[in-house]
Amino acid sequence: MSETTEQGVDWLHLFEQSLAFMSFEHAFRCATEEGTRQGFNGPFWGGYLNSVGRLHGWSDGDPFLVNYVGHPMQGAVTGYLWTHNDRAYRNIQFGQNRRYWKGKLRAAAFSYVYSVFFEIGPLSEASIGHIQAEYPQQGFVDDVVTPAIGLGWSITEDALDQYLIRRLEARTQKSWVVLLVRSGLNPARSMANVLALKFPWHRDNRPGVLSSELRNSEFMNSLRERNTAYQPVAPPPGVAPFEFNLTAKVKTYWGEKHGSPCVGGGGSAALRMASQWQFVVDVNGCKLLGLKTDVRGDSLTYLAGVRWVPRPAKRWAPHAQVLIGGTELTQELIYPDLKKIVKAAAKPSDDPDTLYSMYSKHWETNGLTIQAGSGLDLKLNNALSFRVADLEYSHSWNNELNGYAYRNGLQFTTGFILHMGAW
Repeated sequence: MSETTEQGVDWLHLFEQSLAFMSFEHAFRCATEEGTRQGFNGPFWGGYLNSVGRLHGWSDGDPFLVNYVGHPMQGAVTGYLWTHNDRAYRNIQFGQNRRYWKGKLRAAAFSYVYSVFFEIGPLSEASIGHIQAEYPQQGFVDDVVTPAIGLGWSITEDALDQYLIRRLEARTQKSWVVLLVRSGLNPARSMANVLALKFPWHRDNRPGVLSSELRNSEFMNSLRERNTAYQPVAPPPGVAPFEFNLTAKVKTYWGEKHGSPCVGGGGSAALRMASQWQFVVDVNGCKLLGLKTDVRGDSLTYLAGVRWVPRPAKRWAPHAQVLIGGTELTQELIYPDLKKIVKAAAKPSDDPDTLYSMYSKHWETNGLTIQAGSGLDLKLNNALSFRVADLEYSHSWNNELNGYAYRNGLQFTTGFILHMGAW
């Protein structure tokens, strides 16, 4: 193994492996989910835009195992795909060392991007099957759970690899035992290995299962020192080419008729086009407050545009941006007494969407939105910045919603920004 620290990301192989994984996931969905197959009956682009526009809230109606086991495993697999192609960090080893945690943070950022594309990208659940178009498949749970719990999943696999698998490797002469343990106790890593056309039991940070060096304590200790020692990676000229922002927001709507406060959050991705200009994609949602009893509502905004950052490499960086896109507003009135009656009389075979329509009333409007504003970021280090404040005005061309007008809004956001490519 070379002592020289490799640089950069192998983008070509990362793209190929990610596309293979996404294709496998969608093929599995089409083979096992009747609702996904039915989605092919309607128009592709119309159904896709409808699916993206209807997203709101948290729950998406999937079973616990799908939301909190299947999607986190997806997050862990995609995190390992990144690590395998992140040349300077591919051989990281679990422990209290700076290099390991930087490598995991980089992988988690990619896992988030993959999750967003899987949910609402051109090749996604929204386009293949139009999943989010109907109740209750409309929440943002997977966008949060996949990268967050997926990071925890991969860290757990790394800990098992460090404290259990390695000890077994040092104590057994049977290669088939090492092979099975490596593959079985690290399922997400094994899947990522297969996607990279490697054996499931492959490891980037130590010899193969047939190597006698696995039981050479002196060699393994020296290898561990190399894998955990901090090795500075020279950033490319300029500033980070990619940024990912997770925010919390408070928004106030007003207009000709009564508006409403709205509390929520969202995320954005920014691609640098020049030293002071970024192309920005922003998706955020919030819960409408101040509504009548038994009425709940959500606001979803999806925007794209340009951001000007005059001092992106400085500790304090102001910015200004103009975005254009759309805002979907929804309100639902639930009749609690009627809900009890419908639920009590329902059969297991009844369609949830049909049952829901029997005890609820739904309003929605979707319209063009323009948003502009400015803010201030504090650079904490090369990897992370804190968005101290961002204040923006928005105007939407929506229709009235259940007697409410939500055409003008003032939004305050704060959150953290992860810079990719400069650390």
